[in-house]
Amino acid sequence: MSDHLHDLFSRVHGVITGPGERDAKLQTISDLLRENVDHYDWVGFYLVEPGTRTLVLGPFAGEPTEHVRIPFGKGICGQAAESGETFVVHDVTAEDNYLSCSASVRSEIVLPLFKDGAIAGELDIDSHVTSPFTNEDRDFLEGICTFVSGIL
Repeated sequence: MSDHLHDLFSRVHGVITGPGERDAKLQTISDLLRENVDHYDWVGFYLVEPGTRTLVLGPFAGEPTEHVRIPFGKGICGQAAESGETFVVHDVTAEDNYLSCSASVRSEIVLPLFKDGAIAGELDIDSHVTSPFTNEDRDFLEGICTFVSGIL
């Protein structure tokens, strides 16, 4: 992991282990990621609505989105929730099931969050660049999701 991402990882860990309530921590993490990684243009958390198979938009950093409720299976976020796997989409224009949040979005990474072995939400990041997400991004973000899962 690059020094920059290692430092950011430590800062996120500090937010998670520090004082404060869950949504404030998720907002701070969204802001930190968006402000400190150039190709993270929209960063947000979708959380599973209890008793349903629906994702509900939680704290985010970036332009507002009309997609505040997403059923499992619909769009990239819904597919990730359905499968419980990380999705990396290098070019959203090539996807039939993509839910457009902005005409500027070119790529997306969606990472599941688990609580007690079940999907509890996900971290969604959009980029205005085609194919910016590397294995380093994936490893970095999966580590962050492991920490975040501990506060859900």
